[in-house]
Amino acid sequence: MELTVIILAAVALLLLCIFFYYVPFFLWISARVSGVRISLMQLVLMRIRKVPVGTIVQAMIEAHKAGLHDVSRDDLEAHYLAGGNVEKVVHALVSASKANIDLGFKMATAIDLAGRDVFQAVQMSVNPKVIDTPPVTAVAKDGIQLIAKARVTVRANIKQLVGGAGEDTVLARVGEGIVSSIGSSESHKQVLENPDSISKLVLRKGLDSGTAFEILSIDIADIDIGKNIGAALQIDQAQADKNIAQAKAEERRAMAIALEQEMKAKAQEARAKVIEAEAELPKAMAEAFTSGNLGIMDYYRMKNVQADTNMRETIASPVSQPTK
Repeated sequence: MELTVIILAAVALLLLCIFFYYVPFFLWISARVSGVRISLMQLVLMRIRKVPVGTIVQAMIEAHKAGLHDVSRDDLEAHYLAGGNVEKVVHALVSASKANIDLGFKMATAIDLAGRDVFQAVQMSVNPKVIDTPPVTAVAKDGIQLIAKARVTVRANIKQLVGGAGEDTVLARVGEGIVSSIGSSESHKQVLENPDSISKLVLRKGLDSGTAFEILSIDIADIDIGKNIGAALQIDQAQADKNIAQAKAEERRAMAIALEQEMKAKAQEARAKVIEAEAELPKAMAEAFTSGNLGIMDYYRMKNVQADTNMRETIASPVSQPTK
């Protein structure tokens, strides 16, 4: 008998737990006490659709207490089923309402589904954010390198959060503006004397166009002097010109050596031909004697001419000075 009672009690407890799971009676009471109109059947159907009843009811209570009467249960449930964060959307709507920021439910859910933190965006609209840029290197017209760091104060632009560019784009545009401003300066001294000229020039370019932020100010935090890029480029150019000149001189030297070698080869070839011709001379003289074309007196006269020629060459040649 006692075992039967225990079993019946356990079954009753189990059925009661199942009942209160599918019929969130206490949540319904909490909603009614808070002034939120929702039926118990709607809560049961939300359980069946596997929608977190507690999250939806708590969001509805928060919106109702904040005076946001355009937030309905169907909208919250649809946003949850779409993969959105219901709690952050409601927090953002409440914060925007208190700060007099024009933010509707559709815009808030669109921002949330786009992957952005809508609650953080509202907070950034109220309290602007300061972004420090990485060191930006630029060169003035006098060739001196400057390294600048800037602080960009931005405020979230609610209307541009969907499809607008992020912080990386803002930093890239600010860096580009700093490089352009320094590069257009005649001297690095002008930049060091008036760093605010960079901020004014960059702000005039409208760098926040198409981004999710509104740039409030750009302040140059620090400027350091880097290398003398102009002098380094001149040195590199001079070294390059020197190497080119050396290469051309080496080319001319190689061509001169090749020409000299060619002339020597031709001279050797000519001497070889002379020696060959001189070797044929005795044969020609013998044939001349045999044929009677050359007489003995002619031969002696030729020898005298050769001797006279050798004497003149000896006299004309310089006499070497004796070594001391």
